[in-house]
Amino acid sequence: MSLALTVLGTASPHPGPGRPCSGYLLSGGGAEVWVDAGPGSFAELQRHTDPARLDAIWISHLHADHCADLLSAMYGLAYGGLTPSAPLPVYGPPELGQRLAGFFGQRDSGFLSGVFDLRTLYDGHDTRVGELRLRTRAVVHDTEAYGLRAECDGSVLAYSGDSGPCPALTELAAGADLFLCEADIDRHRGGERPVHLTPEDAGAVAKEAGVRELLVTHVGPTLTPESATERAAVVFGGRTSTAREGDIVSL
Repeated sequence: MSLALTVLGTASPHPGPGRPCSGYLLSGGGAEVWVDAGPGSFAELQRHTDPARLDAIWISHLHADHCADLLSAMYGLAYGGLTPSAPLPVYGPPELGQRLAGFFGQRDSGFLSGVFDLRTLYDGHDTRVGELRLRTRAVVHDTEAYGLRAECDGSVLAYSGDSGPCPALTELAAGADLFLCEADIDRHRGGERPVHLTPEDAGAVAKEAGVRELLVTHVGPTLTPESATERAAVVFGGRTSTAREGDIVSL
């Protein structure tokens, strides 16, 4: 089975009616991976799969709009009748366990071990989940953050997470069939290191990386998803679409 992407949420920096924050279901080779867990995305995940059947969770960084629904998942998996057959591997930045422990008033993340099997991401991390190969690169943001390259049966999906322009992002997306990329901001502020992409940045990365299709997501409040997609498409010059909740894209 080739790769498929189900869009669960695209909003930035907070959820809106019918629009959860960043969350995606990645399917391929019989495996299912929940990629980013923004607020509202756990509910949408349940429209498409039984969370107890997930094979892994992958978290790009620890800003709430990308990880806060891990709390909902914890309650669902531990107490809500969605119990997995074994602890669920959760790939994320090193401080993820500490963040979760703090919410539950615990000193460390050991109490999570019956539900979550926390595994630390780093630049160059490379693992397999079933027949899915997940490769991670560190990208530029205002906190430790990662982008994802997923491969299965010759198909490639790249995901920016939250990132400013950087060589690692272009390398991550090189030759991808689908590049799921943020276009969060209207323009960069002078003198500041960019930690998000403009639509033009997203289009330029897609063009330089030679991707087949650009899927624009994580559009912030100063833009509309439609205008961001149009602007990115002008620079990219290739097939460009807007990520919308409920969409399923097969590669």
